[in-house]
Amino acid sequence: MVAPKAATPKDSKGNPIKYAKQRIDGEVDTLGRAKTKIIIPTPALSEALVRAGQAAATEYVRLISKSARFRIESFDERAALELALMTKQAIDKGQKRSGSDQTWAKVKFDRQIIAIAKVNKAAVIYTDDKNLRAFAYANGLRAVSVAELPVPQKHAQMDMLEPKDDEDPSPA
Repeated sequence: MVAPKAATPKDSKGNPIKYAKQRIDGEVDTLGRAKTKIIIPTPALSEALVRAGQAAATEYVRLISKSARFRIESFDERAALELALMTKQAIDKGQKRSGSDQTWAKVKFDRQIIAIAKVNKAAVIYTDDKNLRAFAYANGLRAVSVAELPVPQKHAQMDMLEPKDDEDPSPA
């Protein structure tokens, strides 16, 4: 959504997800019609803006900020407390990284996103990152990948008209 030229996300088998942009746009539309706010944690926002360039990043943040569909949420005192509790529990269980094979910096970054989501009463995290998904589930949040989002009806109907990989698209 923020990076239109980003690489197409891949499914759990490593295959590009068909209609990824349309799936995301469809979910944003569905949530918007339901008047559900989409929370964007600042650590996730910064990650999404890395390749945008300064002018584009500034414009994206301006557009997101003025949209009624989105709410940018910072890592604040409440999130810091939540993160401290999550980390303490993991350390007490003898698994500082909660089973993740990622660097400690990545684990802390992912936990910040989950902490922000929790204190802002989010129910779902949208991500294709397996570690972020695991942290979401471990903290009572659903995690949904792009591949799990439905293809909007207008694109699903168009797909029926496309030739299969093993079909010859040329007329007989």
